[in-house]
Amino acid sequence: MTTTTEVAKPTRLPTFLHKRIGGMPRPFWVLWAGTLINRLGTMVEPFLGLYLTEMRGLTLGQAGTVMALLGLGSVFAQIIGGALADRIGRRATLVLAMTLNATGLLALGYAQGLPAIMASALLLGLVLDMFRPASSAMVADLISPDERPRAFGLLFWAVNLGFAVAMVLGGTLARAGYLWLFWVDAATCLVFGLLIWRAVPETRARRAKGEREPGGFGDVLRDLVMVGYTLVALALTFVQMQAFTTLPLAMREGGLSPQAYGLAMAVNGVLIVLVQPVVNNWLTRRDHSRVVIVGLALTGTGVALHAVAATLWAHATAVAVWTLGEIAVASVGQAVVADLAPEHLRGRYSALWGVAWSGGFLLAPLGGTRLLEIGAPVLWLTCTAICAAATAGMLALAPAVRRAHARALQRA
Repeated sequence: MTTTTEVAKPTRLPTFLHKRIGGMPRPFWVLWAGTLINRLGTMVEPFLGLYLTEMRGLTLGQAGTVMALLGLGSVFAQIIGGALADRIGRRATLVLAMTLNATGLLALGYAQGLPAIMASALLLGLVLDMFRPASSAMVADLISPDERPRAFGLLFWAVNLGFAVAMVLGGTLARAGYLWLFWVDAATCLVFGLLIWRAVPETRARRAKGEREPGGFGDVLRDLVMVGYTLVALALTFVQMQAFTTLPLAMREGGLSPQAYGLAMAVNGVLIVLVQPVVNNWLTRRDHSRVVIVGLALTGTGVALHAVAATLWAHATAVAVWTLGEIAVASVGQAVVADLAPEHLRGRYSALWGVAWSGGFLLAPLGGTRLLEIGAPVLWLTCTAICAAATAGMLALAPAVRRAHARALQRA
């Protein structure tokens, strides 16, 4: 089999910048730019709870159910996206996913009545995260194992640069009308898809004519290290997704406005934009399992602070602490998946990792809203306990993760 990876040309960047952004091939930077544009328009998900309760008159429980349907659909979207990325290619899957995303967003924005809203949320969920396995597999195709953490870190930075802007702009647009959020989100999806279609070649390894596709999801599920790592990610995601599902509701119950929520969450994006480029190169050279463990511990500490927060600045401080944990995990998290995955199953391995994030998005509103009904401290302290359990699980997986990274370097 031959691959379509593109060799990066030497650059004349200063040493400081070269260590952080140098040496990446052109298709990676197109993917990076498309990711940034798409995230600049990602406004529907973080404000969906407020939209459903304020504009559509849903109760907390009904809003939680709608968001859970969105998460349920996205679980299957990851599986579909992973299979398509390995079968028809990363490029085609990305373009298809972005086109369907734009359509689904507008359908949800114009849906009225609980049945229509629920159906639209489920259909949107089925395509919402379909692009993610293809994007991750494309990075693994293009970038060598020793540089993958840096590449994934750059994508993470783009995601959060866009997120920081989107949260502030989303809060402003919400005052003009929530429907603006759906149109902007849909437009940036289409721009992302167009960029990939026009400027990125297929990166999946070519198979000989008539050669059958090797392996499947059964092979992924038999990898117990990958399954265990996915469970750790699921626990972490349940906690992190509270920021987009129950945190705005908890802040509103505490007497704070949607704009206050947007400002508090903007700390997340701004801190990542400022800190992540500085520490990413250092973090990616550290033992990956230890970096994840530290990130989990910081996340647990941060969400615990929400339990005692009563003002905008107290919540912003809590966001800052768990953001440091997010930076740590994101710097190496997907690189661990790429180390574990055989080349012909990169899409499916990325899909299983993605299922953890989609599963967390599914469980977060269901569990989070129920816990919030008992009381905000119960919600945040439960999240802290979940982070502690995930940290223990990662400690058990650490030796196997180290061995997988060593094997990946040997294959390169």
